[in-house]
Amino acid sequence: FSRRTLLRGLGVSMALPWLESLSFAAGVRSNAGDEPPTRTLVTFTGMGFHSNHWWARGEGAGMELGPCLTPLEPWKERLVFLRGLWNEQANNGVIHCMQTGNMLSGASMSKTEVHTGVSFDQLMAQRIGDRTRIPSLVLGCEGPIPGLQDGHPLLYSSHISWSTAVSPTWTETRPALAFDRLFRTEPNRGDRRIVDAVLEDARSLRQRLSVSDRQRFEEYLGSVHEIEGRIKRAGQEREAGSWKPSLTAPDRPRPADGIPAEIPDYWKLMNDIVLLAFRTDSTRIATL
Repeated sequence: FSRRTLLRGLGVSMALPWLESLSFAAGVRSNAGDEPPTRTLVTFTGMGFHSNHWWARGEGAGMELGPCLTPLEPWKERLVFLRGLWNEQANNGVIHCMQTGNMLSGASMSKTEVHTGVSFDQLMAQRIGDRTRIPSLVLGCEGPIPGLQDGHPLLYSSHISWSTAVSPTWTETRPALAFDRLFRTEPNRGDRRIVDAVLEDARSLRQRLSVSDRQRFEEYLGSVHEIEGRIKRAGQEREAGSWKPSLTAPDRPRPADGIPAEIPDYWKLMNDIVLLAFRTDSTRIATL
């Protein structure tokens, strides 16, 4: 990376989104190579959706979407829905294990020990992961589940991304650390905010940008600052006791700082971190 594509500060390295001004300043003509790269994001939600609400009929502008899918209405002309997929190996035991652990590989899974197949996101990372600083980003909103269910390893039900047949890919469940991985070269909770740390570099760069790029640049800095603020507030809300457990006493340790109290907020925050990773080209492959 050069200063054209990276803002630097003490303990911080902040990649930039694509900016037209920098390409021209570097003598690069606009061509297909300037277009954003193709990215792959796999998202998985356990326990499924209401079957009567999860459907799509037709195609293109005339596509009809079921209640669960109505938020995708503005993009329906870009969507492809697949029907009739069947993974025979997923029907070979306890569903929570056997319908999760090989979702991205289709490999057979041992019932007595952890052994499945490499998931396709990690095969992609092996082939093209060296094009970005992070080969693949694997995030989650739930930690691994130890133990067995009817003799089957519950580890299968905790991971859809597998680096080897016996090793699931490390899944980061803490938003603060996922965020740090994108920007901090020396993670430290006591550091200044990311944007504050690179302010001097940002001021210098801003002077070299076109009006449209300057707006895009400001929006990007604002989004980084806003997401980092949400992570910090989530931790403070936990500290302040705003999270109300349904039990008379907690039955597990309080989650680490940076984890929102409500699952929808947690999921949204992790999605926004993936978006930042793509916008900065920190990675082109993500699993959530």
